[in-house]
Amino acid sequence: MPTVLFEEGNHRCLMFSDLAGSEGVQSNQFLLVHGDTGAILDPGGNLAYNELYVGMTRYFAPHRLAAILASHADPDIIASLDRWMTATEATLYISRLWERFAPHFCKPGKTKGRIEGLPDAGARLRLGDGDSRFSLWALPAHFLHAEGNFQFYDPVSKILFSGDLGASLGGALDPATVVTDLGPHRVHMEGFHRRYMVSNKVLRLWADMVSRLDIKMIAPQHGAPMAGPAVAQFIDWVRELDCGVDLFGPSNYQVPA
Repeated sequence: MPTVLFEEGNHRCLMFSDLAGSEGVQSNQFLLVHGDTGAILDPGGNLAYNELYVGMTRYFAPHRLAAILASHADPDIIASLDRWMTATEATLYISRLWERFAPHFCKPGKTKGRIEGLPDAGARLRLGDGDSRFSLWALPAHFLHAEGNFQFYDPVSKILFSGDLGASLGGALDPATVVTDLGPHRVHMEGFHRRYMVSNKVLRLWADMVSRLDIKMIAPQHGAPMAGPAVAQFIDWVRELDCGVDLFGPSNYQVPA
């Protein structure tokens, strides 16, 4: 069963967190429903597809999806793209850097005319038709961790869907339990962020950008969402975090013995 992250009026945000099984890394898939319009964020690979498709039908007819949104092009993000292109008429929104790579997940011709490449500056997207149209903001999050990377902010629920930034890993974690105090949670985050984020410079730029937004929850693609005090605590933490190229030097680039 999905976790309801937000539900008010005709707007609903759902998180599926247990579909990949034991073969792959735990990952979250998100369904946004606004009236008769639906969008799926980071739908995952083939490990998640069947259960996600069936699970969605209880809340929204998958063939009516208006959009598939991909933070980047990793397999755990959109390796199931071929099947979504068959089951829906949805448009894929992804960075222009990955626009020409995404079709490699599909049979020839399946993505023709169905990929919208996002510019580096991001965009305020209007999804769906008529009274059910809703806004979703694509925010630049390049090098966190992919070269062309986006996060998606929902101005109705005030949830920031943050992709790999904010991820937490570990068998003891319950992704369905929202974290409100970052202190005890950082042990599940530190190793991942130090290796998978590119540099502190980029983290500072990101922190400056999102500090201008009203964020009630940060929902990453792996692990538990953060809400309440944990939102500001996380932004403050990554603002000072050394990671990626900050930690590498000559000893990391040696010819193997």
